[in-house]
This record gives sequence, structure tokens and C-alpha cells, in this order.
Amino acid sequence: MFKKLLLTAALFFLAHAAVAQTDSQKTALATIDPLFEAYMRDNHVPGLVFGVVMDGKLAYVRGLGVQDIKTRTPVTQDTVFRIASMSKNFTALAALKLRDEGKLSLDMPAELYIAELAALRYPTSDSARITVRDLLSHSAGFVNDDPWGDRQLAMSEADFSRLLKGGVPFSRSPGQAYEYSNFGYALVGRLVTNVSGRNYADYITASFLNPLGMTSTRYDLAKVPAGRRAIGYRWEGYAWIEEPVLGPGVFGAMGGVMTTASDYARFIAWQLAAWPPRDEPEDGILKRASIREIQRPGTYAIVIPGANPSDCPRSASYGMGVNLSYDCVLGFSFGHSGGLPGYGSNMLMLRDRGVGIFAFTNRTYAGPSTAVRQAAIQLVKSGAFPLKPTPPSQGLQAMAPIVAKIYAAGDVLAAPEALAMNVLLDRDAAQRNSQIAVLKKTLGACGAANPINSDSAMSATLTYPCEHGTLRARVALAPTIPASLQTLDFQP
Repeated sequence: MFKKLLLTAALFFLAHAAVAQTDSQKTALATIDPLFEAYMRDNHVPGLVFGVVMDGKLAYVRGLGVQDIKTRTPVTQDTVFRIASMSKNFTALAALKLRDEGKLSLDMPAELYIAELAALRYPTSDSARITVRDLLSHSAGFVNDDPWGDRQLAMSEADFSRLLKGGVPFSRSPGQAYEYSNFGYALVGRLVTNVSGRNYADYITASFLNPLGMTSTRYDLAKVPAGRRAIGYRWEGYAWIEEPVLGPGVFGAMGGVMTTASDYARFIAWQLAAWPPRDEPEDGILKRASIREIQRPGTYAIVIPGANPSDCPRSASYGMGVNLSYDCVLGFSFGHSGGLPGYGSNMLMLRDRGVGIFAFTNRTYAGPSTAVRQAAIQLVKSGAFPLKPTPPSQGLQAMAPIVAKIYAAGDVLAAPEALAMNVLLDRDAAQRNSQIAVLKKTLGACGAANPINSDSAMSATLTYPCEHGTLRARVALAPTIPASLQTLDFQP
């Protein structure tokens, strides 16, 4: 019966038309459907929703299966799922907001804000005191507690205080290594509660959820309309068994958020909008610089091999409430997975492309991280979601016609004022002019530079259309005012 229900459940397709998409983007988005359909089928997932955020909107969203196997209600973009440890992203941002308000310091001992920590017995006499930053980056020295921590969502404030007063064992000395700790993020929740003067969930709701219009996002299940909730199940004995409801409580700071695809897309879009840095008014919710701060590595990086021999490995570390990685396909990305009894989720943000991908499920620990990552790889490889260009500085823009002038004259000394003092020391004018002469015989005369494709505001490869090909000029500015070239290399 249950297999039949999964196979016959209507696939609820939702095309969000709020974002203008190119034909290539539409084609690329359609190719990721089979990834999630196969993931859902192979992992016995009753219901799933996934979405792609681009250019500040939910560009693509699809619901699969059912949110309740009894009523056979299909999953939609407005079905409420618990997203488990993806909640840590919210809690970390709350701590940063309090920091920005001058109410705490990330590098001060956490015991200044959580009094019970002052009595901790550290593993060695020379251990550093736990800082707020240690808690945010999972480097406080606590043991990995995924199985235990997942069952603590209903713990009361009073019980949590008693737990702290009884002492906490250490896995290692603080600040020495990354070790994932739900308990550590429950402490961040206590810190937010103590410093803000209100329960962490209320503070996050007032500071982020309400301003972002996330009206369906909650920490308390009692406040979620029953008809919209994805019931959580585990797969056992070839059947789905409903899991007990967890929370609300202190550990909700590490895994208590319940949200919809529509709401969560707003949260993803808001974070992605922090890139790139720019001269624009702030939104008043949290400074863009503080949002960008979550993806700074806070722990030692490791290398994760590719799933297949042909896959590129990726570096991995932890920031504040998000995992960070870099690989040869996606470049820099950050995100988080979530898993609790009854639920599994994952999200990935490609900050330099303005794209975010997420998926929620209602099966115990059915984290769709592989499907999300595969979807991201397919979208990037399609070429339809390029890197956002880096605006060149005025100095770099001013160099484009000067470089063209040097080439046209065949003489690097045609613009000596544009050369930094190192240029002719690195390679003299005669050698440089000899190279230009060879290029002119091959390429002929060249026109004005194409639009600048910058690596940064200070460096780029300039391209010039020529009679017989294209001239490339690798340039980098020196750290001087007025602007000057410290690198000038011509190539065909």
C-alpha cells in the first residue's frame, strides 16, 4: 500500500514565473527534476519539495509526493517542513546582529554571557576559555552529539540550566579542531536569549522572519496549521511510521525551524543579496558585511574526495552556521544539511552566481545533500548561470585605452606614466617591444577593448578584437594612487 501510494502520488508541479529566465536557464532547470525524483524513489521518501533561487526570487520550485500518507495531501511550496540543523544559520545570524548592536563580542569568553559556563572544568590546565566564535564554528571542544542532540528539542530552559550546572565533558581542548555540536548551538541560543532579553525564537522571529515576510515560518509546531504540515515519517519494515513530534525547547536553536519553500526562498535570496559588496543602502535587518561574515572559515579545512574518480575533490570547513567548500566546478559555495526524526533537508548557496538550491523531505535523516549538489553541478555546467561579473575600478577602466595605445605604438614607453616602477625592472622596454612587434605581425591592428572581465577591481584580462584574431592583455594595478600598471603581459 505504501509503495503504491508513493508511486501513484501526483507530482505537484509549480512553476514560479516571478523571475525572467532565459531559454537556456529554463532548459537547465528542467534537467534537475529527475535527480530529485530518483532520490525520493530510492530513499523511500513520502514527500519532498525543492527550489532554486536566482536574482532574488524563487525561480523554480517543485513539490513531489505527499505531506501526509493518510490524507494523501500533495506537497506544495506552502507545505511546512522542519528543516532541522539548517536552523543554525538563523541562530548564527542572530548572534551577529547582537554583535553589531554592541551587545556581545565574538572573541570574548562565552561565560560572560552564559554564567553557567564559568564553572566548567576544562580538559587541561592550559586550555583556552570557550569563546562565542568557538561555539559558532563548532570548535568549542564538545563531542559530536547528532544522535543525542536530535532528541533534545523539547528540553526546557530550567532543565538546560541544570545540565550546565552539572558540568559538561570535553572531547578536546577548545579551539583545536572542528567537531559538530548541537549542544554548542543550544548554548548560542541561550546566549541570544540572555543578551537580547527575550527567548531566542522570539528574537529571531522579530529580527529576521517578520521583516523578511516569512509569515509561515515557526519554531512552535502548535502554531503551524495542521492542514499544511508535512508529517514526519521513518521507513521501517517496508512501511512509513509516523515519528513523534519534537519541541519546542532550548535545542530548537540548533534545529527547530519549520518553514515552507516559499518562505525559505526569501531567506536564501536575502543572504545571497549580500554579494557583491557595493555602495547601496542597507536594508536595516542586518549589515551585508555581517551576512558575508558567516562564510569565513572558522575551523581548519579538510579535503573531501569526489564521489567518483572523475569528480574533483573539494575543500571543506565551517563558518558560522554554514558549511563552506570550494571545488573545480562550483567554485566557492556554502550551505548546510538538516536531519531529525521525521525530516531531512539541505541547502547550497553559490554566492558568486546569485543562485541557491534547497530541498526538504519528511523522512527521518533523508538528507538530500547529494541531489542538491548534483543539481548545482548540472546548473553550473549548463553555462546558463555564469559567475556574476566583478565591477572594475575606475583605474582599471582607465587602463584599457592606455594598453591599446601601447600596442598600437609598438612601444611600452608610449605611456610611461602608466607604468609602475617595477615594470621595466622586471623586463626592459626592448624585450617588451620585441614581443609586441611579433604580435602585430600575427594579429594586425586592434580595436577598442571588449567589456572588461575582471578578476577583481584591480586586475583583469583585457581583450581587443584585431584584424587577424584577438589580443589578450593581462593587467594588474599596483597599490598606488594614481593608478599604475604593475603587470602588463600581451598574449595572442
